[in-house]
Amino acid sequence: MQTQLITIGNSKGLRFSRTLLEQCGIKDNVEIGVKNSEIWIRAIDRKPREGWADAFRIAYLKEKPESLIPESLDLDWNDWEW
Repeated sequence: MQTQLITIGNSKGLRFSRTLLEQCGIKDNVEIGVKNSEIWIRAIDRKPREGWADAFRIAYLKEKPESLIPESLDLDWNDWEW
């Protein structure tokens, strides 16, 4: 497949067909990099901090097996002050 770069402000961009994006599993966010002078793009298929709660519980229980983290503790956002 060949395509042309399009101008977006002072930058350049590419348009991808819906079919191509669906085939790659790309919905909203992607990871982009360069390797051997080639640009690669891949779908980001997980949420930030996904799996952290389980990893924390496992690590915590290894250190203090007599203690349990309450299930009511919201490790995502609600119990944190930003």
